Amino acid sequence: MSIPCVTLRRFWRRDFAACVLASFALASGAPHTLAMPVPRLKPARIEDVIDGAKLRAQLSAAALDNIGAQDVLRKAAVKLLHGALFRGRMIAKERLEAGAGGHETAQLLAQVADEVIRALYDFTTVHMVRARNPTEGERFAVVAVGGYGRGQLAPSSDIDLLFLRAYKPTPFSESVTEYLLYALWDMSLKVGHSSRSIEECLKLAREDHTIQTALLEARHVAGDESLTKDLIARYRRDVSTPGHKAFVAAKLKERDERHLRAGASRYMVEPNLKEGKGGLRDLHTIFWIVRHRSGLGSIADLTRAGEFAREEIAMGLRASDFFWRTRCHLHFLTGRAEERLTFDLQPEMAERMGFVDRSRQPAVERFMKRYFLAAKDVGALTRVLAAKLEADGRKGPLAGLLHAAPKPVEHGFAILGGRLGAPEAKVFDADPVNLIRLFQVADARGLDIHPDALAQVERRLKKITPALRYDARAREAFLAAAASPRDPAHALSLMNEAGVLGRFVPEFGRIVAQMQFNMYHHYTVDAHTLRAVSIIADIEAGRHRADHPLATDLFPKIVNRRALYLAMLLHDTGKGEGDQQIEGEKSARAACARLGLPDGEIDLIAWLVRNHLAMSDMAQKRDIGDPRTIAQFAELVGDVERLRLLLVLTVADIRAVGPGVWNGWKGQLLRDLYRLTEAALHGGRTDEASVRERLAAQADEAKARLPADAAAAAAPWLTTLDDAYWVSFDADALAWHAQEAGKALMNSGPHVAARASPRKGVTEILVYGPDRPGLFARLTAAFAQAGADVTDGRVFTTRDGKAFDVFSVQDTTGAPFGIDDASALARLAQRLIATAGGAGEVKALPKKPAPRRVAAFAIQAWVRIDDDLSRDSTVIEVSGRDRPGLLADLARTLSGSGLIIVSAHIDAYGERVADVFYVQELDGSKMSDPARIALVQDRLLDALSENEPGAPLDARRAPLAVARASDGR
Repeated sequence: MSIPCVTLRRFWRRDFAACVLASFALASGAPHTLAMPVPRLKPARIEDVIDGAKLRAQLSAAALDNIGAQDVLRKAAVKLLHGALFRGRMIAKERLEAGAGGHETAQLLAQVADEVIRALYDFTTVHMVRARNPTEGERFAVVAVGGYGRGQLAPSSDIDLLFLRAYKPTPFSESVTEYLLYALWDMSLKVGHSSRSIEECLKLAREDHTIQTALLEARHVAGDESLTKDLIARYRRDVSTPGHKAFVAAKLKERDERHLRAGASRYMVEPNLKEGKGGLRDLHTIFWIVRHRSGLGSIADLTRAGEFAREEIAMGLRASDFFWRTRCHLHFLTGRAEERLTFDLQPEMAERMGFVDRSRQPAVERFMKRYFLAAKDVGALTRVLAAKLEADGRKGPLAGLLHAAPKPVEHGFAILGGRLGAPEAKVFDADPVNLIRLFQVADARGLDIHPDALAQVERRLKKITPALRYDARAREAFLAAAASPRDPAHALSLMNEAGVLGRFVPEFGRIVAQMQFNMYHHYTVDAHTLRAVSIIADIEAGRHRADHPLATDLFPKIVNRRALYLAMLLHDTGKGEGDQQIEGEKSARAACARLGLPDGEIDLIAWLVRNHLAMSDMAQKRDIGDPRTIAQFAELVGDVERLRLLLVLTVADIRAVGPGVWNGWKGQLLRDLYRLTEAALHGGRTDEASVRERLAAQADEAKARLPADAAAAAAPWLTTLDDAYWVSFDADALAWHAQEAGKALMNSGPHVAARASPRKGVTEILVYGPDRPGLFARLTAAFAQAGADVTDGRVFTTRDGKAFDVFSVQDTTGAPFGIDDASALARLAQRLIATAGGAGEVKALPKKPAPRRVAAFAIQAWVRIDDDLSRDSTVIEVSGRDRPGLLADLARTLSGSGLIIVSAHIDAYGERVADVFYVQELDGSKMSDPARIALVQDRLLDALSENEPGAPLDARRAPLAVARASDGR
């Protein structure tokens, strides 16, 4: 049985490429049928959706029933038309939910709009604004332009119409235009419209490439069809044919500017599926350029003309159909022209698109991976088009050089127009190792790769077999590119875009386009990894000295830089497979063994992958002024080479997460941890006693470096502080503290001081005054009331009973609090002085429901209590959904439980907070009673709960663990 391919469904699996090819050919106007089994969903025929003859008869009947009552007739006509439009859209929605494809749904919605507009036009010109004896000047047509002209319409998209006149406006054309527009608006349609003559259209198209693009897809809807044909013919002859070069340049510039607005990466985890890089608009741009330069009207024509290979067209059509299906679902779901796949919409979209959970991969991550793979395919098509444009000299300043003879280089490659290419595809067929060598040679010679060569590689990915992965020549070429002294990230990124990296290193291939459904990571796993590799290269080249002076200075001392680059490349290959670090170590060992690395290097890379989170966790979640912390970390690291590698790896990993994640405060914490650990390792002993000796020596050195005036003013105060204080801050902070302490000693009341530290990305606030139980909780509540976000808190009690607390705070945007608003900082200081002086209890902020975007994430609250991490304190780690005032609630809970907070380390990972408190009993001892530990744990879980205090905890409190010394932690 032969059926139109417009009925293709997502559940058809056999010969999919050929099916989609035929489907798009039909959509583009080329008749095509395909013999295959009847699908479960019958073909959609517009006459079955809207009976045009019946609708016109109903409109005529309404006109006869309301002769002389124009307003009543107009309302009746609009009601009939709107009803037909609504029914048509609901049928399209039902078919989409039943499995209809994206192209079919978009085409059906456009056909529904066509029928309604035609019926409205006929009603208007027959019953409302009738031309008894139409003249040549009153010829009039309604023309679809833009996306609607393409014959595709999303549920909430604008309907772009051109009201086309033969010549200048006439009373008839103006009246028809006005009536049509008001009726369409009354049907709640968003109409983009213009009213022009043919001459006006052509004149404006020559001046404005946006108008030229809209007319490129002009399609007749209603009225005088010969007028529309005349416009299209003259447009092709007078505008399109002579203006290829300018049009192509304008479209490429427009694309680049759009990418800057929507995000320069196609792998952002909340993508704009229309405007984003690799989205629908990029596909449209390809179609516009090809159609403009070739004059061809359908995909079938493009295939016959050899513009694209059959498999390339099939790939583009699969991506296009997926995007259109996603877009239609998204519009129906939100009830508006929403184009961004935000976190709160992604789970529902995954369900609507038919994705289900599998093993350890949630449905939402599977759906988003499919999206990113489609975006990657669009990037491949863009490169093919770039090759076509360069071949005919229509792009770039090197156009005059493109026809020069290729300059041969090694392995059958040649330099073509300044890029490395393969003049003959047999280079890859004769020796598949060249699929890897292409990238190594390009990197070694400092060349970019010609898009045509990349396209040839993409067509031969199946030649990258398991045997090739063990080929010594292929391994050598890959390792040379992956640890290139130039920029490994560039070669690796090109390999990833071409699909080579994931085929040659299957451990990496598993994370290609993989998304992590959280608000912390801004990119897919593979994109994050390659960004991190690029940051390491920048550090090595000295381009990040201002932000990372220590990492930059240490890099020349690194012995095995290849291990660093490969560890970064493989560090996240365990994601989604259980314990990320354990599984990552396994996959790294497998990959490195297959690459033929020495055993010692494999062990080093595996260790780095296994411990790539250790340094950031230690710096941000532990008290690095505690000797036991340094001793434990030094024991884990073992030697200075690993410490150097781990520092650079950690810096690059954090920076590559996304904009705003890295700040100067994190950099300072990492530098402090490195400095203390290196001292312990150089001393030859890493036991706690030896670390304590070194910390005491550093404290004495810090005191000696204080300015004389500051030391003299604060002399009484200096003798009251323990060693832990002196190793918690750098010399600049110590001098500032001493200066402020001197001021405080001259006053009898509490003292508050603040200074912005843009380098660290925080405002540092010092509070000095009489200590009392619960002071930390009151202070954090005051910060919350003022809208300040505490990122770190260091709590010290002097030997004479004074509280000396130092906080790092930011505003809601992540900037240093008050850096642009001195009055806000002054109000906060006054609030803190009053709180430190004992003025009233600061009320807790009411718990509010999480915003919709944040509520999309299922956050499991948990509490861990450990008495082995610190010699003097019990360490409590809590995690749950972040919200304003949470830190104050947690601090109040600990204070109310009779615990003293020694230090607090505050951090957030997107929607999740991760806070660590060092606490002691009132007598200065650790927590030891199991019943008391369980009680404190329950109270903290209650504070983490998203319910009001005291309300029942939800089921997520069940899988909680109390980590004790016996746990082996």
